[in-house]
Amino acid sequence: MRWTTSRFDIDLSQAKVMAIINVTPDSFSDGGQFDSMAAALRQCELVIEEGADILDIGGESTRPGSPAVPLELELERVLPVVREAVKLNVPVSVDTYKPEVMRAVLDLGADIVNDIWALRRGDAMQVVAGHPSCGVCLMHMHRDPQTMQVAPMDGDVVTPVKGFLAERAQLLEAMGVARERIALDPGIGFGKTVQQNFSLLRRQAELGRLPYPWLVGWSRKSSLGAVTGRERPADRVSASVAAALLAVERGAKVVRAHDVRETVDALTVCRSVSECS
Repeated sequence: MRWTTSRFDIDLSQAKVMAIINVTPDSFSDGGQFDSMAAALRQCELVIEEGADILDIGGESTRPGSPAVPLELELERVLPVVREAVKLNVPVSVDTYKPEVMRAVLDLGADIVNDIWALRRGDAMQVVAGHPSCGVCLMHMHRDPQTMQVAPMDGDVVTPVKGFLAERAQLLEAMGVARERIALDPGIGFGKTVQQNFSLLRRQAELGRLPYPWLVGWSRKSSLGAVTGRERPADRVSASVAAALLAVERGAKVVRAHDVRETVDALTVCRSVSECS
């Protein structure tokens, strides 16, 4: 399986690690650490040294209850970092749902649009469909960041998550986007309870029946804190690595991580005994 993007044809025969680069003051785990261009670029270079396969740059926090960021502020945060990051010879993803940001970063050479709204805002779908080759990740989110954990989903989530993402991917294909450009994300923590998040992991093989690669983000999520008792996100590194390994074992092709070195090392050990792809 491969993921075709603007500049790179990513071989997914082995799982890849997508490094989280939050250019924000208020992200739930590392807000404020990389909210200047210099700090963000240093972090990009560091995680590449640690083994990151993809950089994922975001200028707006989507933690539960987070306020929306004005367009101009997001552009101000993201564009200078993307402009330099595309020179680092790794695929660059941008975590945004705003069509204007998508256009701007793709014009700078970004490879992937990573959208928590699955291209449901404005003409985001047209932006991606109009690009000749960019990759895209469509994520499932219940409600919106301000309300998703106030009123999370009811009952079984695997079937509706699978159905929603299948529909969005098929719409994109109908607009001329090649299947190889599309990845899917079940949206761990985005409008789901702790139990529902773990059911998505437990039954991930059912999601894998769709003909697209899965990108999964468990890194430092509150569900891991709920089962381990670790209140601080920074104390959830071991739990995050364990969840990433379980996700890959169940078919995930890309895992999103704050703690790149630890995740890369764990996947390397796992591959050495052929237990993970």
